[in-house]
Amino acid sequence: MYALAINGSPRKGGNTEIMLNKALEPLAAAGWETELVQVGGRNIRGCIACYKCFENKDGRCAVTKDKFNDVMEKMLRADALILGSPTYFTDVTAELKAVLDRSGLVAIANGTAFRGKIGAAVVVARRGGATHVYDTINHMFLMSQMLVPGSIYWNLGYGRDKGEVESDAEAMANMDHLGKVIDWLGKATAPHRDAYPLGVRPPAE
Repeated sequence: MYALAINGSPRKGGNTEIMLNKALEPLAAAGWETELVQVGGRNIRGCIACYKCFENKDGRCAVTKDKFNDVMEKMLRADALILGSPTYFTDVTAELKAVLDRSGLVAIANGTAFRGKIGAAVVVARRGGATHVYDTINHMFLMSQMLVPGSIYWNLGYGRDKGEVESDAEAMANMDHLGKVIDWLGKATAPHRDAYPLGVRPPAE
């Protein structure tokens, strides 16, 4: 099984990346293929609502001037998605928002391709605003018919300077447990993934 972590922070090696890697550790130990992809700081633009993905139905965004489709290909292959972001003015970074909007729409256009996958949000904050970031990521997961596991607390960590989150013992314990829960849930649901009920949206009025 394959778990993909996506780092929305432009700060390479920062607190968000530390949290994501901590969540991946139990998965790697359990035999999962794991990968962390950096999108923060990369040139990934937002969705332009052209709806070409509904016409093409090829699992890709029609806007190909950036590297989004490389990320989308990995997201479609993954059994579990762990999306992380620092708190920027009480929401996700612009790059992660672009990934959420574009991947969510492309997945819906291609038979709700994320349904039955596991999705977990990971958030870092200096002080406040983290729950809004958490909600933004989880909203995409839930409207995509994904499975969102819980843990010992919300998946939040606190720190501003690089490495500071490592002193947040509760956050580190939560990430370790989150990885173990994703492993358990992934193995429990894998034999039944194809049977996940497809919810059909009624046509817009």
